[in-house]
Amino acid sequence: MSMRLDHTHDASAKSWLESANRNDTPFPLQNLPFGVFRRAGTEEGFRGGVALGDRVIDLGALTDAGAFDGLAAEAARACARPSLNEFFGLGPVAWRALRHALFALFKMGDTSRRVGPGIDILEKCLVAQSEVEYGVPAQIGDYTDFYTSIDHARNIVKLLRPDGVVSPNFHWMPIAYHGRVSSIGLSGQRVRRPFGQRLTAGNQVPEVGTCAKLDYELELGIFIGTGNEKGTQISVESAEEHVFGLCLLNDWSARDIQSWESAPLGPFLAKNFATTLSPWIVTMEALAPFRAQWTRPESDPQPLPYLSSPETYASGAIDIQLEVALETGDTRRNGMPPTRLTHTSFRHQYWTIAQMVAHHTVGGCNLRSGDLLGSGTISGPTRREAGALIELTEAGESPIKLPNGEARSFLEDGDVVVMTGWCERPGYARIGFGENRGEVVPAKWA
Repeated sequence: MSMRLDHTHDASAKSWLESANRNDTPFPLQNLPFGVFRRAGTEEGFRGGVALGDRVIDLGALTDAGAFDGLAAEAARACARPSLNEFFGLGPVAWRALRHALFALFKMGDTSRRVGPGIDILEKCLVAQSEVEYGVPAQIGDYTDFYTSIDHARNIVKLLRPDGVVSPNFHWMPIAYHGRVSSIGLSGQRVRRPFGQRLTAGNQVPEVGTCAKLDYELELGIFIGTGNEKGTQISVESAEEHVFGLCLLNDWSARDIQSWESAPLGPFLAKNFATTLSPWIVTMEALAPFRAQWTRPESDPQPLPYLSSPETYASGAIDIQLEVALETGDTRRNGMPPTRLTHTSFRHQYWTIAQMVAHHTVGGCNLRSGDLLGSGTISGPTRREAGALIELTEAGESPIKLPNGEARSFLEDGDVVVMTGWCERPGYARIGFGENRGEVVPAKWA
């Protein structure tokens, strides 16, 4: 269902809200991403909203104005809650009903034929994005972070293992670990440099100290819409009907701590101190025009039957353009723009979203509405497409030179990591994910 094209993808459709028609907006009428917001500096309750141009559509206000009926009204009422979990749980038919209703309300057209509130009423249900603050869009029960980029895997093993061979199981299944929910925050999050055990070069005894090799990881966050009963599986064919949408995700990583603690189990303190999400969730419906063929080299093992379907090969990939930029304290003080470090695409991933969901549940694990999956670091086949500093700088041995004369092997206090994402294709409107920002602040020992 998420790959169906309809009138809401029509690039010629314009909104009567002029800011939604600007070429530089990430949020045209064809996007309509969901989030949770309130007016900044107030005691208002958080509630669901939709981004359009430079405004937030207040779904609670629209509901009170009688803008919806039927299933769209039920979906909008669910969005008036402090989190979107109830809305997610209604499923893809309800998600589509609300998307279509919003598209109709805000589309430019013959106002004499408009059904529902007039534009004067609708305008009162809009809030300037510059005047709001955001909440984490869902109550996240569980967070699983995957490892699904073959280019990232190859880059890492070349740095850490003499033979440079990717672990055999990477070719057979989407690898993942269970992450920490309590430290998930939103764009603008201040990330305190962590402490942890590490084994420094030439020593036999580890020490507890401040992370010296702090890194980011460029990822997408995948929000589960509807779950499955415990003891059942979600098939790869139906997996995307259980996915509501995607956001930008920064999986902050303490590399020196990670290298010591990750044998024989996976990362722990190296990952549990912070994860940053962008506030808007772009729906799978909005991403339908940007699907692409998913390919696997013929010389590689092909997916087992439970991870394979004709749809997987035909349209399992999504061409989402992604960038990471770095703003340092010095560039900020001197009014210089952030320096772009990476530009890549999500279409390079070795495993698809549907395969991640299917594998997650093959053992009977029950996913729930609002659960979050991380895509794993998104890296492309060239060095400038690497999704983490450890790759770009070859584990710190080849520092990146910045335009102001600074250099970075890993992140320093005061650095701000800025992630952006968008989709574009001839014949369709360009849609964006907004921005994901996170600032590194000094460590603090209790």
